[in-house]
Amino acid sequence: MYDVSEVLPAKIGSWALFLDVDGTLIDIAATPDSVEVPPSLPHEISQLAARLGGALALVSGRSIASIDALFKPCRFAAAGLHGAELRSTLDGSVKRIPVNDTDLDDARRELDDLVRTWPGIIIEDKGISLAVHYRQAEAAHGEVDQRVSDLLSELGPNWVRQDGKMVVEIRPSGTSKGEALIRLMAHPPFQGRLPIAIGDDITDEAMFGYVNEVGGRSVKVGTGDSKAQFTVGTPDNVRKWIAKISATV
Repeated sequence: MYDVSEVLPAKIGSWALFLDVDGTLIDIAATPDSVEVPPSLPHEISQLAARLGGALALVSGRSIASIDALFKPCRFAAAGLHGAELRSTLDGSVKRIPVNDTDLDDARRELDDLVRTWPGIIIEDKGISLAVHYRQAEAAHGEVDQRVSDLLSELGPNWVRQDGKMVVEIRPSGTSKGEALIRLMAHPPFQGRLPIAIGDDITDEAMFGYVNEVGGRSVKVGTGDSKAQFTVGTPDNVRKWIAKISATV
């Protein structure tokens, strides 16, 4: 594994930076609502975004509203819900892909039944996607896998499965973090820059694939197979790099 400063350019003014949130900027917690953001981190990311002329975006499976709540009072360009939501500048409006979210009503009922069977399971309802977290009910993995597969068969081609660390999500088709980067890179302040993507999970592989294709740099946080060019240890390594480079004049 590398130190982040060894694999990323010391002078980043001409680059665009895309950062995953959970497992990359902040440590993964037992539940999505129990994560902790170090007090200095939002300001340090804001300083770094300013050095990049605003070409920094947080790219997450969380909604943009959830991202904003975590990092308040700071705001950033962002892609939420694996690219189903997009805000291309920190003060821009949020654009959401159109979906028939009532398709998920039956899925909600089915997954509520799963929670009754396995009390440790948490259903995260994101409005246009449903995430099944089984970190606190690992023995339920097989049943979660089967239930989600069955639900997707019923929902049809407009919905797809997204696996992650101890989570399976039903989300709209045609969205991914890679697609989000392509859309962001087409507009200022990202346009014309080379991208850097840092992430930790399966959901970030689409980012890495795109970044590699266009000559950028891709960095995976943690262990495991990946398309990323480089691997670093923990979110703390990423946070220390951000603190150091954000303070550099």
